[in-house]
Amino acid sequence: MSDDLFENTPTSSGDYDSSSIEVLEGLEPVRRRPGMYIGGTDDRALHHLAAEVLDNSMDEAVAGHANRIEVRLEEGNRLSISDNGRGIPVDEHPKFPGKSTLEVILSTLHSGGKFSGKAYATSGGLHGVGVSVVNALSEHTRVEVARDKQLYAQEFAKGQTLGPIENLGATPNRRGTTVSFTPDPEIFGDRQFKPARLFKLARSKAYLFAGVEIRWKCAPSLASEDVPEEAVFKFPGGLADHLAEQIGARECVTAEAFTGRQDFPEEKGRVEWAIAWPLYSDGSTSWYCNTVPTPDGGTHEQGLRAALTKALRAFGELTGQKKSKDISADDVMTGAEVMLSVFIRDPQFQSQTKDRLTSPEASRLVENAVRDHFDHFLTANMERGKALLGSVMERMDERLRRKQEREIKRKTATNAKKLRLPGKLTDCSGEGDRETELFIVEGDSAGGSAKQARDRKSQAILPIRGKILNVASATADKIRANQEIADLSLALGCGTRKDCDPENLRYDRIIIMTDADVDGAHIATLLMTFFFQEMAEVVRGGYLYLAQPPLYKLSSGKETRYARDDAHRAELEETLFKGKKVEVGRFKGLGEMNPQQLRETTMNPETRSLIRITLPEQHEQRFAVKELVDRLMGRNPEHRFNFIQNHASDVDRDLIDA
Repeated sequence: MSDDLFENTPTSSGDYDSSSIEVLEGLEPVRRRPGMYIGGTDDRALHHLAAEVLDNSMDEAVAGHANRIEVRLEEGNRLSISDNGRGIPVDEHPKFPGKSTLEVILSTLHSGGKFSGKAYATSGGLHGVGVSVVNALSEHTRVEVARDKQLYAQEFAKGQTLGPIENLGATPNRRGTTVSFTPDPEIFGDRQFKPARLFKLARSKAYLFAGVEIRWKCAPSLASEDVPEEAVFKFPGGLADHLAEQIGARECVTAEAFTGRQDFPEEKGRVEWAIAWPLYSDGSTSWYCNTVPTPDGGTHEQGLRAALTKALRAFGELTGQKKSKDISADDVMTGAEVMLSVFIRDPQFQSQTKDRLTSPEASRLVENAVRDHFDHFLTANMERGKALLGSVMERMDERLRRKQEREIKRKTATNAKKLRLPGKLTDCSGEGDRETELFIVEGDSAGGSAKQARDRKSQAILPIRGKILNVASATADKIRANQEIADLSLALGCGTRKDCDPENLRYDRIIIMTDADVDGAHIATLLMTFFFQEMAEVVRGGYLYLAQPPLYKLSSGKETRYARDDAHRAELEETLFKGKKVEVGRFKGLGEMNPQQLRETTMNPETRSLIRITLPEQHEQRFAVKELVDRLMGRNPEHRFNFIQNHASDVDRDLIDA
């Protein structure tokens, strides 16, 4: 074969050789990819640094070694957090000769005293990356340790040690650890700590552990009407005090709130709760594990919902209310002010930012602990129990009425010749008291698995072909002529644009379920763009969700877990499977999952995880969102390219309400 055939062909190796392979050492991976460790570089991620350090001090308090914490915000975006606990060990670490244990903890990922459970029975920091990540992402960090009546200090810059640990001399009246740091502008830009946000964080931590006193201080220039220069938080009543403050003068269904705390059996931890049902206003939910906020709830939330629902159904049966068997958890929780805090050993979280608790045993422990107390709450004062049952059953009746109306419209649409449903739609029967759901899936293969995995009574499946039309860059005529969009609109039955009426929606939930890869994310984005532009009221009403199918299956012996992405996989390998031989399987798509796996991980309401997609209520915010969607999904690809380059690791989860 002639050599000139290859004259302009690149060589097979090119510039790709051993020198091309980088090995990131120390804390460099954190600085390169901060999104993997704190979820991005936005305001939320910046304040996550404060939470990581404060969590360490709270762990000392919960373990019984500290009773006072001080949070001090200074000018120049510098934050200091101190406690009067045991102090980080400062002697030489046995595995790192010549280095103090303090330096190892501050400069080495996955180091700490919370893996074995010997130093802490329960803790909020579990992955051994918290304070080392703070150090890596700060332009300057100083740690002072008062231990054995001696004061030690060591300083760092951008994760690098500036010098050996120093002994500053005797300090007979001081003990504990002080961490002072300034976030690195190279990472976070000009973002500054918000005094009000830190003030609220410090206050909430004091509610979560009645035995701790938290002192707040900030520079006079940073104080305001809402944020004083100094304050002291100590709440002997814990969450009950927090709930009383939250309720204020509002009238509730029951004069007395449902509050309490209970140790788990076999020293597995404890749970504390505070719940009230306001009469004329909306409520809110606050979930915590080991003092760490879990805004997306999780298995502890599931346990509480189960306990309250089962107890109310049983109380209804006791008082002769046969219809109480139809009460759902949403009937009980909607509109309630709910606060739940659990302390458990070795909790498992959905991500490094700990937004959702996934420990399976938490559900059972919380349900068993709360159920007896709630049974007593209802029966100890029968009038109080009947008042709450009546209020919950009113919500139940309203829910069932709306469902019946939708069912009538659904059947009408099914039977009407003019509104014949799409042939590819596998509809649900709508029988029973379960809310109905439409899963929008990509392709016939995934559709086939989903049809076998579904609950036929409540779950409908609509397969679509690949990437649907990008409505943000298409003309109205092209949108109307698109068969996929026509089928989707017909299946939903609520109309589009100005004619969109969520009351006519044929399902209680619309769930976008695509593969856990880049193509799947693109299809989900196109579908969300469709709903934002063509059915904005459906999104605003909270009917649209994203399913979270796993990308990996991890197995070791009889233990099996599913991971959503690479970061979740790494987290499981460093916690649950640490030191074990793990067999890892990667799903190329939903169609590769057998129906049992798909049901268990993605479709079963008892075990799945959904992200609710919402729109801001304010017109100005909605305009900003619309402008962003038009810019990123419109006809000019350069806008998309620039945005991806600038924000690849900057994911703001506050834009979605899970």
